[in-house]
Amino acid sequence: MRWFNELIGKVISAAGLDINGRIGGSLQFFLFDFIKILILLSVLIFIISYIQSYFPPERTKKILGRFHGIGANSL
Repeated sequence: MRWFNELIGKVISAAGLDINGRIGGSLQFFLFDFIKILILLSVLIFIISYIQSYFPPERTKKILGRFHGIGANSL
């Protein structure tokens, strides 16, 4: 992901901000982390949705119905 951070740095530099300054560095950090979190969250949502497509709601209720107490709340 270093290449992506450098790409964002080049875009910010092209916009006329110094990436070694406070504003430029903060903007680079914010954009890099925002996009990284967005990608990771999208992948996670896709994987969970894909897995859930194989489990009908009745089967999920049957599996979770076996647990009681604190263990059931954590699941």
